[in-house]
Amino acid sequence: MKGAKDHLIEKTFEALFELEDMREIIRRSLPNGMSAGEEDAFMKSTANLKSVIEDLEKGTSEKQANFPQIVDRIGLRYREEGNINIQPIQAAGRLTPEARKALISYGDGYSTCDSCRKPFRLDKISRPPIADFHEELASFVNMDTARVVPGARRGFQAVTSSLVGKDDSVIVSSLAHYTEFLAVEAAGGKVREIPLDGENKVDVNSMAEKIEDVIGEDGKNPSLMMIDHYDYQYANEHDIKSIASIAHDYDIPVLYNGAYTVGVMPVDGKKLGADFVVGSGHKSMASPAPSGILATTDEYSDLVFRTTRMKGDVTGRKFGIKEVEMMGCTLMGGTLLAMMASFPHVKKRTQKWDEQVRNSNRFMEEFLKIEGNKVISEYPRRHTLTKVDTTQTFDKVAKEHKRRGFFLSDELSQLGVVGMFPGATRAWKLNTYGLSREKIDYLSDAFKEIAVKYNLNVN
Repeated sequence: MKGAKDHLIEKTFEALFELEDMREIIRRSLPNGMSAGEEDAFMKSTANLKSVIEDLEKGTSEKQANFPQIVDRIGLRYREEGNINIQPIQAAGRLTPEARKALISYGDGYSTCDSCRKPFRLDKISRPPIADFHEELASFVNMDTARVVPGARRGFQAVTSSLVGKDDSVIVSSLAHYTEFLAVEAAGGKVREIPLDGENKVDVNSMAEKIEDVIGEDGKNPSLMMIDHYDYQYANEHDIKSIASIAHDYDIPVLYNGAYTVGVMPVDGKKLGADFVVGSGHKSMASPAPSGILATTDEYSDLVFRTTRMKGDVTGRKFGIKEVEMMGCTLMGGTLLAMMASFPHVKKRTQKWDEQVRNSNRFMEEFLKIEGNKVISEYPRRHTLTKVDTTQTFDKVAKEHKRRGFFLSDELSQLGVVGMFPGATRAWKLNTYGLSREKIDYLSDAFKEIAVKYNLNVN
């Protein structure tokens, strides 16, 4: 019963918050111990905690949950605890328990700098093992050098800022993410899109012609190609290896956009023909936002990770070890440590990608039993992110419902399913990544239950 589970969620967060209040008393005390007033406050907080634990030990309750506020106007977020979340960009970014513990311990702003020593750069810090983590990231995607960055978009920007000059052309997919466009625009370049084939995939057969057209117009080769392995609109798989091979025939470096792959499935950058691999920590590596990675080969590492050469005209100051595109250092505090804490789990889960895809297809098989439902993405699925069409089913209900398109998200929410874009009943996306077989079956039954309620045919 959802009300009973709400009680458990409420009390669990109460316990966590009480522990944080106790921790704050300890933080404020002197190194040699607490004052009498601090001890009294600590014991009162301990008593409060015991009371909450007793409530938990009593078991579930049918009472309305009274979720605690963090501060005024900032309520509690418990969608992962209380629901099945199918939000397209959140599924693979759920934090591991280890990451949540790292956030608690390392949440202070510059906590990563506790043991920062010469040469005073993030990727050189050995305690905690941030330097080792950078080496592991490079190996993880089979590239030579890697850096952590504030999201995939900052990885795009670092590369375009280094390789793209004013009015240079950059080849992208016709399904490219908007941040790829912005990265090119910020560098002063212009995007040129590769057309799609009839299956909404990059048309490999038209690539050479497109490149030749660009060369004919610009009088020079494009300075970069940015290609998504799985695009964000359909999550269709694109033939990265063939695309990279054609680009290299024209000496065009290739940026592999792994926002939906790095961290959920095996990625071998060199085998795929990538010169740069960009990943999203908060989208696919069980990490807090903003986080991501940028990895490259030895051929481009000195360029993209170049150090500053500027010198102050009055002071003569130089900061030679600081990397220009990284603005010296990038991820700090809890964001980086949570990313590191999740990494052992992330490495293991990429080896179970086939299981995730099977679960995706298991759900889609049941979803398609509602007559009129369609899968717009390639099918059978090769990814857990999918675009579907319910124009002939739930959208017909929406036309007659007093809540219009919002009825579907309302109904799903009542069943503990969240993450669908409110009001969407035509073409919309969902992501089943990380759901157990039991949750996949529950999700399938939820959609079929709603369909039956509104007299839609279910096979």
